[in-house]
Amino acid sequence: MSKPAPEKLEKLRQALAEYESGAAGGGLFDAEAEEAKAKVRSRALLLLDQRARSRKELGDRLLALEFDAEVVEMVLDDLTHVGLLDDATFAKEWVRQRHARRGKSARVLDRELQEKGVSQALRSEALEQVTEESEESIAQALAVKKARSVKTVPEDRAERDKYLRRIVGVLARRGFNQGMSMRIAIAALDARIAELES
Repeated sequence: MSKPAPEKLEKLRQALAEYESGAAGGGLFDAEAEEAKAKVRSRALLLLDQRARSRKELGDRLLALEFDAEVVEMVLDDLTHVGLLDDATFAKEWVRQRHARRGKSARVLDRELQEKGVSQALRSEALEQVTEESEESIAQALAVKKARSVKTVPEDRAERDKYLRRIVGVLARRGFNQGMSMRIAIAALDARIAELES
């Protein structure tokens, strides 16, 4: 490994001397700036330890804690540079978990990622994991689960429609399209009524 040039060594010695004497204004070692970044970085890492976050979401949380915007940006850049903050990975994981575990549709997931400041390109890439088959399968499971809450055969059309609205409501809140929701809800309710009648 080659030795640093004498002028570089001299600059480093000077910077160290300034740092140690507290005279560093904005030179190589800016103790105040480093201290400010350390506080922001510490809070950012605590937030990331709770769960993954998008860059915008983490930035918004740090700004809400009244940290300096410029320092927050520098810390976000540092975290991005070392790979602790990555919107592409965040978006893919968000979609994977919330589609499978929480039964959310692609439409709802897209809106959630948009609110978290994830770009259209990264959202589209992450949402490629969601297929029509997986959406239909999740919607069916949700409809069947809700249909199980029906304990008696409906007495009339009005009561049947009330049960149907409840099942459709579960699917609508998760963002599934109306046509598919209605078809799946009717099938789940009919199956539940047949089960109760047998």
